[in-house]
Amino acid sequence: MKKKINIYLLLTVFLTLVATLLMAVAIFHHMYREQIVDDMQTYAEVLSGMISSGEELNERYTNPQPELRVTVIGSDGAVIYDSQAGRESMSNHSDRPEVREAEKNGEGYSVRHSDTLDSDMYYYAVCLRDGDILRISKEEKSIWSVFYNTMYGIVGIGVLMLLICFVLSRYITASIVRPIEKLAKDINGASQIDTYEELMPFITTIQEQHKDIIKGARMRQEFTANVSHELKTPLTSISGYAELIETGIAGENEVQRFAGEIHRNSKRLLTLINDIIRLSELDGGHADISCSEVDLYDIATSCVEMLQLNAEKHSIKIECHGQRCLVRANKEMMEELLFNLCDNAIRYNRLGGTVDVTVEKKEGHPVLTVADTGIGIPKESQERVFERFYRVDKSRSKLTGGTGLGMAIVKHIVAQHDARIELHSEVGKGTRIVVTFQG
Repeated sequence: MKKKINIYLLLTVFLTLVATLLMAVAIFHHMYREQIVDDMQTYAEVLSGMISSGEELNERYTNPQPELRVTVIGSDGAVIYDSQAGRESMSNHSDRPEVREAEKNGEGYSVRHSDTLDSDMYYYAVCLRDGDILRISKEEKSIWSVFYNTMYGIVGIGVLMLLICFVLSRYITASIVRPIEKLAKDINGASQIDTYEELMPFITTIQEQHKDIIKGARMRQEFTANVSHELKTPLTSISGYAELIETGIAGENEVQRFAGEIHRNSKRLLTLINDIIRLSELDGGHADISCSEVDLYDIATSCVEMLQLNAEKHSIKIECHGQRCLVRANKEMMEELLFNLCDNAIRYNRLGGTVDVTVEKKEGHPVLTVADTGIGIPKESQERVFERFYRVDKSRSKLTGGTGLGMAIVKHIVAQHDARIELHSEVGKGTRIVVTFQG
């Protein structure tokens, strides 16, 4: 990461320097050209004044400026005088752009290739009083020679700036990466890290994810420990009773009772395993559940009828009330939801108690309510009811065959259907669970 940031910063600096240099050269070239034209114009005015006063041009006037070429052209285009070439070898100049422009406007300017000197030239021409043309010219390469002379200095400055920027980029990169490195070493101490404001949302997200990972790992560890403990209890009972029967210690009268205990514990074991498998499936996030329009009231009625016999065994009256309510849901999951809620209401009820299942619409939302007159849940335990293997009354739960996973399964089903679950309970008076669907 540091290497990439350094490379990007240095590349940015290099491109900026190159762009700046090119712009500076372009501006300097333009200004230098203007300066040359002004100098040529000034020199032409001086020479034209001399010619107008009757003086004849010769080397005494042109040698002081050897880089300038002075040419006098007659009105017919013939070269009368040239400071750098013999006029006999020169062709007619009436077709030269600067000459034509001077004849038309009094002065002319052009940049073009000179066939006589075989080089690119700057030309400035001015029309004299007698109709002749005075032309001053200068080679273009003399301009570039200025750049060549200053190139070493420009390159030196550029290298120095790159070195300075290299040091600065390393410092800036280190300051950018330092909080991230500290965060990697100690994610819990992120609040003490001196960092920049833009990184705080990233740190907050990482911290939250870290907390979720730790929480998930702790939950898995607790779940594994609880599963081991819950499986061990019935297996120990089954193994113990089977050993008594196998060794012949148990008498004929006790064999039947021991077999019944083995059967009861094996049923509890199967129920526990099925609940663990079901919870694992829901934890796996099987989002591709098939949903359809189902009547919640029909499902509730069927569930109440199915649990009627179990309720009668515990001297509990279970009834279903309400109206037809359509919800978009998975039918098997709704059956499982209702079974777990009603089964818990029966399991943790008192003799002669009641369980009321109500399906109705409130403010356009289907609402399922399961209320019982059971033992109730203490306030400090209400938030933990939906935790795996959590039991309010552990002795009663094991006596009635509860696994402690039913409400955890309910929570998952409710979450997968984007519903909302509420629990209202009072010790000794009963519990009311309300599930509100989207509609």
